[in-house]
Formats: sequence, C-alpha cells, structure tokens
Amino acid sequence: MPTFSEISEALADQSIELPSWAFGNSGTRFKVFGSAGAPRDPYEKLADAAKVHELTGLAPSVALHIPWDLVDDFDKLGTHAANLGVRLGTVNTNTFQDDDYKFGSLTHVDERVRAKAIAHMHQCIDIMDVIGSRDLKIWLPDGTNYPGQGDLRDRQDRLADSLRQVYDRLSEHQRLVLEYKFFEPAFYATDVPDWGTSYAHSVALGERAFVCLDTGHHAPGTNIEFIVAQLLRLGRLGSFDFNSRFYADDDLIVGAADPFQLFRIMFEVIRGGGYGPDSEVAFMLDQCHNVEEKIPGQIRSVLNVQEMTTRALLVDRAALTEAEKLGDVLGAHEIFMDAFYTDVRSDLADWRVSRGLPAEPMQAYRESGYADHINSTRTGGIQAGWGA
Repeated sequence: MPTFSEISEALADQSIELPSWAFGNSGTRFKVFGSAGAPRDPYEKLADAAKVHELTGLAPSVALHIPWDLVDDFDKLGTHAANLGVRLGTVNTNTFQDDDYKFGSLTHVDERVRAKAIAHMHQCIDIMDVIGSRDLKIWLPDGTNYPGQGDLRDRQDRLADSLRQVYDRLSEHQRLVLEYKFFEPAFYATDVPDWGTSYAHSVALGERAFVCLDTGHHAPGTNIEFIVAQLLRLGRLGSFDFNSRFYADDDLIVGAADPFQLFRIMFEVIRGGGYGPDSEVAFMLDQCHNVEEKIPGQIRSVLNVQEMTTRALLVDRAALTEAEKLGDVLGAHEIFMDAFYTDVRSDLADWRVSRGLPAEPMQAYRESGYADHINSTRTGGIQAGWGA
C-alpha cells in the first residue's frame, strides 16, 4: 500500500464547490427552522462559504441558485467573492417553485410555460456570462403522479426540444449538466429519473452536455460506484452533488450514512481518471443543514470527502490489479479494505499545518469567534432560506 507521503501531493488537486443555499435556513415539508446568524443575502452567504475555505483549503468556489441568489449587480458579487478569497461557480436553475410549473416546466404541454422555463435558463446563462461560470446545472421536478396523466414519450420529445434551445444558447466554454432523480416530487414517472435518461439527452445535445450524479438520488441498494465508472468510461460524468441519504433524498452530510460507499465512489473516480488536474469533473456539495449548524456542517462535509479521497488514493492499485487477474477474491478484497480501514486523520492534520491551515478546522472554527460575530450582527433583516 502506498504511504501517505507518496499520495499527499495528489491531495492538493482536491476542490469541492459549496452550495450557497447550505448556509440559509432550511427544514422539512413541515417546518423551516430559523437559526441565529443565518445570512440575509448572497453576500453574507459568500462570507460564510469563504470561512469554510479559509479553514479547510478545500472549497474555493460557491455555486449559485437562481432566483435565490439574484442580485442587481453580478460583477459586484463576483468582486465581493474574490475579495473573500473564493469565486462564483456553477449556476443552478429553478423550475420547481412557480405555480406555472405545477404540471412541468421544460416538458409542459403548454408552449407558454415551456417558453418561460427556457427563458429562465437563458437568464441563468446570461449570469454565467457575467461571472465567468462554466456549468449550468439543471434539475427538473417534471413528471407525473398517475398513469394516463401524461404521454411519456411526448414529454421526452418536448424535453429534448427544450434542452436543445438551452444548450444552443451556451458559449463554447460553457457546459450543460443534467441532473437526475428517480422520484419526488413526481411519484409515478419522473422525466429525468436515472443516469441513462440524462446520458441519452446529453449525447443527443452534444459534447458539452454532461450528467450530474447526486449521491442521494438513487433507489436503496443502487451501486452508485458502478454508475460513476460507467459515466467516466463514456466520458459523460460532468459533476457530483455530494450528500448522504438513509431513506430517500435526505440531503445529509456526505459520508454520514455510509462512509464506505463514499470511499468506493472516490476510488472509482480516481481509477477512472475523474480526479486530478486534468479532470473536468466538478465536485459539489448539495446539502441542507436542518438541525446542525450551517458552517460547521459544511466544514465537516468537505473534510469527510477529503478523508475518503485520501483512503481511496492509498489503495495499492498494482497489487489489486494482480489479484484481480489471478482471481484472488479474498486477496483483492483485503487490499481494498486495508486502505479503507487506514486512519488518516492525524496525517491530514499534519498535511494541513504544512500548508498554513489549522490542523483541526472544526476546532479552529469554534475558537475563531465567527459564530458569535454573525449571531450578533445579522439582525434586523430577513434571513435567507431554502427557496428564498
């Protein structure tokens, strides 16, 4: 097995984008919970994200969600981000919080509604042009709840036509990344329910269309690392949305439910060429912190990804390949598990110190006084929340 010193330089290639919405108030279908110090606008969201990057060195960019993060001047927002030591990244569309989209957005039977959804995505691309963003990420709630409610094939045809109108608006350095989710809010048939549907639309669109894999958007027992390997093999894995799930799309801290799954995913990413300076696969968190503190939740999340990436880099791939060739089932499994069970936390603490970062970012945050500062100063305004 490689030593930590042999793989430590590869850790410098890690970059995990933070979602702006992770810092606002969020909750369940029953209640959105307020918390002290929640940001009141996109500028304060960026300040919180910058604190995560300052302490971990892992999160240099922040994804925006439109219209949640709409501002009058995106040049000004970009400058604000740069002054904080981060940059603006992926722009996410929103076609799931408007009455017009009750029966669909890009797949709607009404041309007026479809045109509205397409115009929204064109607006998002206009924002990308200003802030220099590469990726437009689309997640659609479109689907049906009952058999007979909609023509499944016609909905796919309308989706293809709508996506074409969005894709053609992109500039040559921009990408469309199509996310999938097997259910919710549509419960009978979701229009982009799986990686195969997203892949089929991406291939039809062109070489700048990719699949986004959200780790929480799968049925129980799904072999997510197989999907990762296949999409890397096909050259269509565009990005990750990292989170954990126990039952459905729970949006919990990545690695909390199944650290071994995160390890397996990261191993396939590394083995498939999706990690490193030459990879264009984007890694992003997509989580809502309902009961835990927002900033520590994001710190814990990026550290979890870093730890499982480190363990995955420690797999002796030459020995593993040899064991696979020999049909040595237990030997191959032992090589794999040896890396997973390696405790790398103290090595990572030393690695952070060597790069001018705190050895223990969670402790450093608690001692920084930042929480007390935002709790006392962010008063008198409307706190940002999921959907606002």
